[in-house]
Amino acid sequence: MRKKAIIAGILFSLILLVACNTTEVLESEQEVVISQENGGDDGISNFLSELQNETNESITKETELESDSLAIMVGGSINELTVSVGFPKDAKIDNTLIQQIVEESIKNVSETETATDSEEEIKTKIKIKIEEY
Repeated sequence: MRKKAIIAGILFSLILLVACNTTEVLESEQEVVISQENGGDDGISNFLSELQNETNESITKETELESDSLAIMVGGSINELTVSVGFPKDAKIDNTLIQQIVEESIKNVSETETATDSEEEIKTKIKIKIEEY
């Protein structure tokens, strides 16, 4: 009987511990047009690189977070890309603010990409994930 009570107590504690440490993930989706220069992957690679740089610069400028404390990952396939942004919980920054900054960065980079003359353009869905760690 005692064993069951101890096991139940440990399980209850673990459930509370896991529930307190879950992170809130905001997800949104947006569709953009990316130019693909000369039919190669250079257009996508340039877009990913510029998007990561623009997102990092915009977030550090508008939130006063240091770039060291940000975890920004951009990746995926030609048809669907994902932008993931992680930042410390103790930063006390609203997730929707980060989401708006990322959406604005995507818009800025995709506008500069489509402004250049290209032979081929690809419509791409971009999923945005924002997590606090």
